[in-house]
Amino acid sequence: MYGRSGPIGAAGLIALLAAQPVAAQQAAVPDAEPALDTGAPLADMPDIGVEWPELAADPQSGAQAWATPLTEVRYGWRIDGLEGIGSPLLRSRFAALSVLDQNDEEPANAAQIDRRAREDAAALVTLLRAEGYYDAEVEPRIETVEGRPTVVLSASPGPIYRLKDVTIAGVEAAGDKAAALREAFGVNAQDPANADAIAAAETKLRLEVGEQGFPFATIGDPVVTIDREARSATLDVTVDPGTARVFGQIRTNAGNRVFGADHVQEIARFTPGQPYYEPALADLRRALVQTGLVSLAEVKPIPGATPETVDIDVRLEPAPPRTIAGEIGYGTGEGARVEASWTHRNLFPPEGALTLRSVLGTQEQLGAVTFRRNNFKGRDRVLTGQIAVAHTNRDAYEANTFSLSGSLERQTNIFFQKTWTWSLGAELLASDERDVIVSTGEPRRRTFFIAAVPTSLSYDGSDDLLNPSRGFRLGGRFSPELSLQGTAFGYARTQLDASAYAPINDGVVLAGRIRLGTILGAPRDAIAPSRRFYAGGGASVRGYGYQSIGPRDPNNDPIGGRSLAEFAIEGRIKAFGNFGVVPFFDAGNIYTSGVPDLSGLRYGAGVGVRYYSNFGPIRVDVGTPLNPQRGDSRVAVYVSLGQAF
Repeated sequence: MYGRSGPIGAAGLIALLAAQPVAAQQAAVPDAEPALDTGAPLADMPDIGVEWPELAADPQSGAQAWATPLTEVRYGWRIDGLEGIGSPLLRSRFAALSVLDQNDEEPANAAQIDRRAREDAAALVTLLRAEGYYDAEVEPRIETVEGRPTVVLSASPGPIYRLKDVTIAGVEAAGDKAAALREAFGVNAQDPANADAIAAAETKLRLEVGEQGFPFATIGDPVVTIDREARSATLDVTVDPGTARVFGQIRTNAGNRVFGADHVQEIARFTPGQPYYEPALADLRRALVQTGLVSLAEVKPIPGATPETVDIDVRLEPAPPRTIAGEIGYGTGEGARVEASWTHRNLFPPEGALTLRSVLGTQEQLGAVTFRRNNFKGRDRVLTGQIAVAHTNRDAYEANTFSLSGSLERQTNIFFQKTWTWSLGAELLASDERDVIVSTGEPRRRTFFIAAVPTSLSYDGSDDLLNPSRGFRLGGRFSPELSLQGTAFGYARTQLDASAYAPINDGVVLAGRIRLGTILGAPRDAIAPSRRFYAGGGASVRGYGYQSIGPRDPNNDPIGGRSLAEFAIEGRIKAFGNFGVVPFFDAGNIYTSGVPDLSGLRYGAGVGVRYYSNFGPIRVDVGTPLNPQRGDSRVAVYVSLGQAF
């Protein structure tokens, strides 16, 4: 049994609700019983439909428990007879419908309690029938439990009715796909006549006909016929699958001011001539909205030019195409940073965006113009071109750089997280850079002309793009470069990244990261300072300043290196609500040689706070170096969006 009991009130003040017992009128109220206001007292007392207990004195005080039918009391309630019967869904539905449950904290008189009991009894009968107990009866009565009135709904479910026959009329017209449709329906003879199971089977059948290539199939409502003498039922469903078809052409509404049918076809995951597959339409609808250029996308099948084809009608409503964005950040060693950008996402249709971006920071200033075309010649492929002018002032170097770059890449996003992503790029830059001669500490200024062909390949086996809790990621970058500074020479930059995530228990995730890098083909001093490896900072070894780890010049400034090794481990603990804490331990170093030998590792540790917003975790990390170099700060703070890795 289950139910609830509320407080009865001050002892001895609760009066008698019924002067004498009245026999219950019926066990189950007819379905046509009109609904009444369950909270309104009745002026006249009609014949009460719930059996009330005999008059009795309170065994402790000697006072009568209840005195008059109009006296209001708090009551309890419970259900008997459902032990081992019915699903959790039945109980949750009854809890949502029960007027006894909804009002049991408020005092009520006899008529109100009576009406609530009878309405709940009728609701429970309906729910039991939906689960296949078509002979179910529920009798409400009142008991006195510890001096308080308790409504008891005494249920007699009876035997469960099973399906004697299940008929899917017309499915044979699907030919060799008829068996798949029957299997998808999933309800068979001897299954319980459960309304939820039948409704779910109908939904699966409707989905399956679309997946099997029938865009214009019609499915009738299931009809259940009850045989009370045999205590069984029959189920009949009619299906007219129509003809299986293949994809034809995509049609768009004229003048939609977004893009035409050719570009929609590039986004779609189907091509003309492929068998019709209805889930591909839902996928296309999501992808169209995800472009950010569409506020409304309607995608539906329509008859094609020939009987065996189905065309896809796409109606688009444009969204505002312009975006203004801003970002504020701070990191120990990086200083303050403010970024602003303006973007027109469809200035060069289709999906040709122009972005004007600027950065003002204590150590970085930048102006850039970027062209970006999404879904370029295929789904999720992005073509990018950029012109940028930047001034960078680090402890290791100062650089004034002009760059031209372009890339073609397959990207991931929070809507369609990709397992494999890649990029192919090209870069030309001229950079005037100032550093010092390592042996003497004297300043020098050199101009580098560099051509690079950066490429990358990444595998993402994690469960979430911004906040992974299980799985792993692998990524590799390779960039052959040609440098001209006095003489021309070449070298290659390679970097490997790996991270893994494992849930320990509810609310606790253990995460780890490894990064290895090498530059082969040229000595460190010949490589432009801005192209060397550095370590330290919020996305590297926390506890240290930005790029502060590794060999240093006579002025105690970092000089970078040809190889790097970094390691990190952290525990992501959900603390309360949307907040979490993250203790972490990081290690890493930079090396002059081309291969990291893992000597002289610098260690950092600390704790972070996470606020898990609906667009990703907001990160604040505070770290300290465990074996600092001379000049390292004792505390480093990092603020950003997303996990550290």
